[in-house]
Amino acid sequence: MTGGVSARSALRRYLVVSFLTWLPPGLMLASMVLLMTERGLTLSEIGVAVTAYSIVTVGLELPTGGLADVIGPRVVLAASAAFTVAGLALMTMFTNFGMFLVSNVLMGVARALSSGPADSWYVDTLHRAEGPGADLKPGLARGSASGSVALCLGVLAGGAAPLLVPRSVMFPLAAPPLLGAVAAAVLLVVVVFALPAPARERRSLAGVLRGVPATVAGGVRLAVRGAVLRRLTLAAAASGVVLTSVELLTPGRLAALAGTAERGGLAYAVVAALGFAGSAFGSALAPRVARAAGGSARGAVAGTVMTALSVGALAATAGLDGPAALAGTALAYVALFAGVSVTGLLCLELTHRAVTSAERNTVSSTSSLSLQAGAAAANLGLGALASGAGLVAAWAVTAMVVLASAGLFFRMPLGRVPRDPGAELYSVRGEIRSDPGQ
Repeated sequence: MTGGVSARSALRRYLVVSFLTWLPPGLMLASMVLLMTERGLTLSEIGVAVTAYSIVTVGLELPTGGLADVIGPRVVLAASAAFTVAGLALMTMFTNFGMFLVSNVLMGVARALSSGPADSWYVDTLHRAEGPGADLKPGLARGSASGSVALCLGVLAGGAAPLLVPRSVMFPLAAPPLLGAVAAAVLLVVVVFALPAPARERRSLAGVLRGVPATVAGGVRLAVRGAVLRRLTLAAAASGVVLTSVELLTPGRLAALAGTAERGGLAYAVVAALGFAGSAFGSALAPRVARAAGGSARGAVAGTVMTALSVGALAATAGLDGPAALAGTALAYVALFAGVSVTGLLCLELTHRAVTSAERNTVSSTSSLSLQAGAAAANLGLGALASGAGLVAAWAVTAMVVLASAGLFFRMPLGRVPRDPGAELYSVRGEIRSDPGQ
């Protein structure tokens, strides 16, 4: 134990924080566009508001990661929860484009702040409790699964809530963001009172402002120059490509199979919930995959191959119609998210083992930024490819990109992390060695 927190207690708190972090986005997933539409926004205005969210998130990704490394993940997590409360609470009352734009900006700030600090807090706490040799996979897997479960339950609850709220009480579509604000308020309380943090050097505001750019620059250099982290950053970009391909292309495919846009929307909500369930299953399965494969890098290869095969299955069913095609698409979607989660969880473990606590959040933000860069490239390229050559071509290209990314894990060099802050380095186990006899 350290600071009164055992490894088991740290895990429980980490699971609660992971669940509450992802519950508000899950609650909003099914209703946000509909809410803005009902409040009078045009599709172009909705597009601008959502784009503002993305721009703010990407623009603040690295600065907020550096901030978490300088002042600690607990403070940044609390700030994220506070911004989420503000953004969602205001969304329940807003009625015009400018107001929704403000709300999306606040949510973008919250998203950037929440990228990585919970994982970093858990890894650092576990290292203090059990030492640098502690196995990170089981706890990280359960934390990732907890977030996926929150998304699954959130999208279902968010879709049902407007049907259960009488219009005489409140505007029905305002119920999901209100529930999300309540969940974020609970998260804020949990972070403030249940996540102890080690004492840090007191810094003035000027010291913090000086420290963040230096920390960001050091973390980016480490991610670019480090042999392990450079490969993991490229793997994150490939994940961005595959995730965007299904988010971009699946709704239209399901609408075509269901017959109408309305039925397609319902089908997508159900398939999305199943996908989040598959993601939770993949996260929970990742430690077993790593053990069976002989290491985390080999396990990541298995998850990547499974993902590529799933995308290939989507391509293979693109020309089919009827219930069989709908079921095949749903099964491939679930398997895809399970594979992505296996790879993502094991990449997360390899990343945390390759860095110290001093740059843990910054490197996590670099990985997240790489994923978003892959997503942006996919949005531009796959959309045009699907329009010109069809779904089969777009998904086939995606499958090839994902399969090629499996090569990043072969002959992966040794990762190195400190035994404790400032101590000597030791090698990460479970990598794919160039010599089978080693």
